[in-house]
Parts: sequence; C-alpha cells; structure tokens
Amino acid sequence: MKKTLATTLTTALVIGAASTTFAAANPFSDVPADHWAYDAVTQLAQDGVIEGYGDTTFRGNQSITRYEMAQMVAKAMARTDVSASDKALIDKLAAEFSDELSNLGVRVANLERNADKVKWTGEARYRYWSRRVEDREASGHNDTGKDKQNKDTLLFRLYATGEINDNWRVVGRLDATTNMTTDNGGSGKTDNAKLTRIFAQGDYTNFQVRLGKQPFFSTETNGLLFDDNFSGAGITFGKQLKATIEAGRWNLEKADEVVAAAAGKKDTAANYQGIMLNYAPNKLTLGAGYRHLGSDAFKGVDSYSNSKDVANREDSAQIWSLGAAYRFDRNWNLEGAYAENTKADNFKTAHNIQLSYKGANRANAGSWGMYAAYRYLGENVALNSTYDTFLNNTKGWDFGVDYTPLKNTYAAVWYFDGKQLANDKSAKVLYGRLSYYF
Repeated sequence: MKKTLATTLTTALVIGAASTTFAAANPFSDVPADHWAYDAVTQLAQDGVIEGYGDTTFRGNQSITRYEMAQMVAKAMARTDVSASDKALIDKLAAEFSDELSNLGVRVANLERNADKVKWTGEARYRYWSRRVEDREASGHNDTGKDKQNKDTLLFRLYATGEINDNWRVVGRLDATTNMTTDNGGSGKTDNAKLTRIFAQGDYTNFQVRLGKQPFFSTETNGLLFDDNFSGAGITFGKQLKATIEAGRWNLEKADEVVAAAAGKKDTAANYQGIMLNYAPNKLTLGAGYRHLGSDAFKGVDSYSNSKDVANREDSAQIWSLGAAYRFDRNWNLEGAYAENTKADNFKTAHNIQLSYKGANRANAGSWGMYAAYRYLGENVALNSTYDTFLNNTKGWDFGVDYTPLKNTYAAVWYFDGKQLANDKSAKVLYGRLSYYF
C-alpha cells in the first residue's frame, strides 16, 4: 500500500488534465516511502474522502512528491461530509504540508473556479433499531417506558456546497425523515424536512472561521458528547496544535431524553460556549476541551441534582473532556475519551474506548470493517452521543461490522449489550443501517 501514488493517483484525484502543467516544474522533494502520510491517505481513500482510483491500491515504485501530496490534501480539505477521525487525519496532513498548500493555494483555487460553483451530494438511509430495556421508567420524550421498542426510519439527506470566492464557501444540509411504521415524519408530523445545517466558512492559512448553523467540533471526544448542530460562530487556528473556539445557541430537543423532556417545559435552547485543543503529531491525536451550556432545563432534571429545592438547582452544564487516538497502521485504530459535568451531582461522567479494524469504503465494493468498544454514558454529560446504539444512562459493550456490497452503498449491523446506570438492569440495542450515496 505504501508503494506509490505516482501520476495516476495525482491526476485522478486533483487536477486531471492540468496535472501535466503543474508537474513541469516541481520544486518539492519526494515524500519518503516510510512517511506516515501514505497511511493517512490510504485511510482517507478507504473512507471515501479521497476518490478517483479503482481498487484503492497504489502502483509503481516511484514515491510521490510533497507537491503532489499537497494537491491531494487540498482536495480532501474541500470535503465537508467527513467523520471526526477523518477530519483529524486531514488536519494532520494539512499541518505537515502547510507550506506546500500555501504555495498551491492560488493554483488550486483557479482550478476550482473552473468547476461548478455549487456542488450537490446526498444520501438515502434506512435505519432499524430494536431496543430492550428492562423495567425502564418513561422519560416523557421519545420513550414509552416499554421494555421493548422497535423502530425503522428512512432519511433523505442533501448537501450543497457553494463557492463564494477563493477563501469562502457556503455549506447547507437538508434532512427529511419518515417513520416507516406510522408512515409519517414522526410525532404525528406528515412532513418534517429541516434545514439542519447552513453556514459560511472561510479558510485561510492555519485559520478557519464558520458563521451560522454548524456542527459541533467533537474531534477530541470522538463523538462522546455531541453529534448535532448549533447556531453561532466558530474559529479554528493553529498548525500542529489547533485551538477551536465556539459560541452560540443549541436547541435541546436533540439532547438526551431526560434533558430534552425538561427543555420542552422550560427553556428549549441553551446558551453555548466551548474551547477545544487538539495536538496531532504523526499517528497520534491528543485533545482537551471545555464546554458550558446554560438553560433552565437543567433545573427540571431530577437526576441532575441532589437538591429537593428546584429553584436552587444548577441551571448550567460545565463539561470538561479529554481524548486520544492512535492509528497503528492503515488497518488498526484505537481511540478513547473521558468527560465530566462538574455542575451535575449524579450521572455526571462518560467515557469510551474503541478499537477499530479497517472500515467499509463506500467507493470500494467489498471493503469492510469492524469495531469493539466499551461505553459508559452518564445522562447528564453524554447529552447527544454520536453512537447509533446510544441509550442514555447506560454502560456496556458495543460491537459492529460494516460492509460495502456495491459501490456507493454502505451496510452496517451494530449491537450494544449493557446495563442501566440507575438500576443495574439490562439494556440492549440491535441496530442496522443501509445507505445509498449519490
């Protein structure tokens, strides 16, 4: 795999016919054959972030140059629909090849201007859940209190990316879902199409700014805390050590069941501020973060405080987090995170450790992956975890496999087997997913 990307890879991924012109005078040295960047690019290719070659193998015996690698990194940086782990890889590559990217900036921008100003991508996704939770009390929000719940949904997701100028773009995402059991959008709605994401993004050397409804930064926690969007502003700056600052408002309807139920009676949106640090040397990623959420909804959560006097309860969450990930090679990745809400008295910690092997690449039919994880998800800190087997206030083992049966398809089966933190009784989730990308 580390053997070379050479001309075919560079041409297909980055500049097509224009590559001959760029390669005519190449001032950059070769990337050594044992450089970690090859593993990073391989993983991005397997994840479908970098596309353009058939079986994801590298041919030939000539190492590519830093100039050519920077072109591929620039293309990956233009993607907005990437996972937190892939985003971390892209950030590492961008830091490593920042000088080359700076020199390539004008040329890459000129090429992009020749493409369509607006690019559309999308997904049609089917999901199925079977939850068995022994003697669970109803929370009042998307929870009937029944021991067993089955649910299957369809999601249609449409992404739009519009170029404004060399540095700025607008990103939007439209989501529409339907509950197949009731044949409507859920909660009695017949149409629940939502503009879930719309923001302007400016990219400069070692600096990025985002304005609008945008995804939470969650790299340092590997999705342990948030998998949603907030309305506000965010900036990221730095090279190998990056700092991200965010502020705005977050609608608590996507919080865990207990907080969301309380928000429906009190304050539907929380004030939000956060600062996160990430350091990504070579194959290692380290991160730390602090997030503050303010809302009267927290006063309405009985498990949040030991105080019987609701008026004196805390009206905020103060969440500290630490995370780390290490990619051993192109196949194996180990990641973990810990978080604590210092304002809560109960169920205030969450942690996760996960070992992953390979991974299904939607552009490569036949590719597959699997993972094993242990998760501990206190309901007053893991407010909106990214895990599709997520049940608030549980702990246990999570296993999964994914597979690409056909190009631009993705199939997965995941299983959680654990216990409830409140009563130590059984909690199990079986999850299945089939996605088509276009």
